[in-house]
Amino acid sequence: MAEGKKLRRGPPSDADEHRPEDANTDPPKTINGSQAKIEIFGEEMIEKRVKASANSGRVYLPPEWVGHKVKIIRTD
Repeated sequence: MAEGKKLRRGPPSDADEHRPEDANTDPPKTINGSQAKIEIFGEEMIEKRVKASANSGRVYLPPEWVGHKVKIIRTD
């Protein structure tokens, strides 16, 4: 079984220095499979493949995550 990649990180150190004029002003592409840029702050990230489970998909997460809110983003 392949293990997922794990990254633990806090908020960016330059969070206070972010200025709106430095941000990319192009709108995200979201039409028919195009990609969109998504920025999110969190506590921990795991990258895994979705496994087949009956007529849906399944991703196993660490037991320490039970009861916490998560967001799932499809990247490919």
